[in-house]
Amino acid sequence: MGMVFQRDSRGLTIGDTMPTELLVLGLLCVVILWALSAARLEKSVITLPMIFTATGFAMSYPIALLAEDHALREIARVVAEVTLIIVLFADASHFRPKHLATSVFLPLRMLVIGMPLTIGLGTVVAYLIFPSGGWAVALLIAAVLTPTDAALGAGVVNSDKLPDRLRQTINVESGLNDGLALPFVLFGAILAGSGGGTGALALDALLQVILGPLAGLAVGWGIARAMNRAQETGWANEESEAIVFLATAFAAYLLASVIGGNGFIAAFVAGACFGNTYRYDASFITEFMESQGQLATIGAFVIFGAVLLPVGIAHLSLSAILLAVLFLTVVRIVPIMVSLLGSHLVLRERLFLGWFGPRGLASILFALLVVEDYDIPFKDEIQACVVVTVFLSILAHGISAAPLARIFAQKEGASQD
Repeated sequence: MGMVFQRDSRGLTIGDTMPTELLVLGLLCVVILWALSAARLEKSVITLPMIFTATGFAMSYPIALLAEDHALREIARVVAEVTLIIVLFADASHFRPKHLATSVFLPLRMLVIGMPLTIGLGTVVAYLIFPSGGWAVALLIAAVLTPTDAALGAGVVNSDKLPDRLRQTINVESGLNDGLALPFVLFGAILAGSGGGTGALALDALLQVILGPLAGLAVGWGIARAMNRAQETGWANEESEAIVFLATAFAAYLLASVIGGNGFIAAFVAGACFGNTYRYDASFITEFMESQGQLATIGAFVIFGAVLLPVGIAHLSLSAILLAVLFLTVVRIVPIMVSLLGSHLVLRERLFLGWFGPRGLASILFALLVVEDYDIPFKDEIQACVVVTVFLSILAHGISAAPLARIFAQKEGASQD
């Protein structure tokens, strides 16, 4: 029996003629239409995050009547976590150190130099725009908005017209920086909240970045070796490969969580270790991400549009818009340009890497974590800043990804002639 909607104070009437099944049917229709036109859309500036964020927002009001706000945010958090784990593992499984032989220090520079500079500059910018929150809230906002999501720049990451070193650099940076940003997020949340214990926080942060990779190495290497053996003995079949892929990703995440490490770093490291240890064809990971994996991403952006975007709009302010624009431009580009000084990259390549720092699932997840788990002030304002930044990133990076990739590839080809 579908849910019965009643007329509420906002004037919406939903009766037996509008069951919840109708919402699901509408969403499935959009999914089918997107799938039937996916090849055509790849050549346009319309991206998957754009379509399903808009779909979620269009369904936001009836969805809001299905459950309490807290329950909806918890659902959003779970979906974001699951999607991020799968994407991190799958992206890392394609990483090959030999492909970065000529530019191995590029992602390292961006993570070790560029990321702290981004958080530092972002903290100053957030404080200047939102001084009433204090330095702790400014640090929290900067840490939450620093991680990048290569999925929003898929037109770049998946373009074979670009140099492999640039695509791999963007992929590796986005895969690692969310896990590395987590200690800063925790530190900002504890400072902004009523709790203390910075000494315990420092120890926890250290354990996160040490035990997470160790858990990922153990799980990724161990299961890849077991799969190699199963292939050699003929015990495994093609139907079970995708199941092993999913089980490995979540096992790494859960093992890290149990021992006190960072689960997202563990998922990425496990994927990289798995991809470089497994000796047979691992195309089943790509096939899964092109089918079932897409559904997880679709769900994440539908929930973003339905649950989080309305909150951002409700608390929209000029300060939030200004902060979002600065974080997508100056706060991102300047530190990356500085981190790449002295590298072999020309100016357009450094600008290219600086611009493609889209914000997505990691920022959404971190915002949900701090709002639900910490007693911090200005929760609505923080969530609004994150939502506006991710929304503008979906538009700006989605629209610019494919055209800039083509332009860059043309200039790259011309310079080699």
